[in-house]
Amino acid sequence: MKILTDKTPKVDVHAILTADEIAGINEYIHHYPQARAAVLDALKLVQKRNGWVDDAQVSAIACMLGIPVADVEGVATFFNRIYRQKVGRHVILICDSIACYLNGYEALADSFKRELGIEFGQTTADGRFTLLPICCLGNCDKGASVLIDEDTYGPVTPHEVPELLEQYA
Repeated sequence: MKILTDKTPKVDVHAILTADEIAGINEYIHHYPQARAAVLDALKLVQKRNGWVDDAQVSAIACMLGIPVADVEGVATFFNRIYRQKVGRHVILICDSIACYLNGYEALADSFKRELGIEFGQTTADGRFTLLPICCLGNCDKGASVLIDEDTYGPVTPHEVPELLEQYA
């Protein structure tokens, strides 16, 4: 067990995380020379359950790793694929890099907003979709590109949006 410092939260990890999450985080801890190196892996593991990571889970991860909550929060807010608030069942990321911008990003984004009836940063009323911009998907040769959950699409035109959304009904 880790030695707790004054900045390390003292929380009941078992009341916050599942047994599988605790076991998984412990495995990650043993893969690295320092436990703090397991922060991103722990966040991704915990996010799998509900699609996002709440404050209590951040504190529990910090407790398990023996580091300050601020350190876990810093990693969680740095990586744009770790969600700190509730998101829809499907997260749609529209690439707004220069390559995608020049290949129709604005029209594509407008089409998604119109079809879903939401703006960036919002979730549909039925909880099905959350729409977010992302600075790059690494799919520059196929812009304008979209990532839905773990599926990358590109190039995508505004006319293809309804059919694309239907795949996630």
